[in-house]
Amino acid sequence: MKIHSYLNFENKAEEAFRFYEKVLGGKLTEIHRFGSMPPQGGFELTPEQKNLVLHVGLQLPDGQMIMASDMVAGMGPQRVEGNNISISVHPDSRQEADRVFNALADGGTVTMPMADQFWGDYFGSLTDKFGINWMVNYSAHAAK
Repeated sequence: MKIHSYLNFENKAEEAFRFYEKVLGGKLTEIHRFGSMPPQGGFELTPEQKNLVLHVGLQLPDGQMIMASDMVAGMGPQRVEGNNISISVHPDSRQEADRVFNALADGGTVTMPMADQFWGDYFGSLTDKFGINWMVNYSAHAAK
């Protein structure tokens, strides 16, 4: 199992990660934008929001990774200092992903149930009973 820090920004994820790339070394993963997301029922993105970062990673030279996205108003909790970091857990199987997710969710609040996602991974997110934000992501490609 791997654990990565996940940072949330207000319209500055790309700028921040290009800066971190220069400072820390490593290489940015592909930058996914909100505009690549399938339409969300009852929610229309503005052209500016479609260009914001849905997901980016910085693969560091020692094999670690930090990841980030911009937070869009109306999609998930409002970004305030303190909730802009999540711990991203990457189990080695779907069964382990479910076990970890369900254990962390006990007494907490599920923000996105575990489900197959449009990007190809099995993913869910929650805030545990201690107020810590967690993302659980199983990728069949990474497990091989």
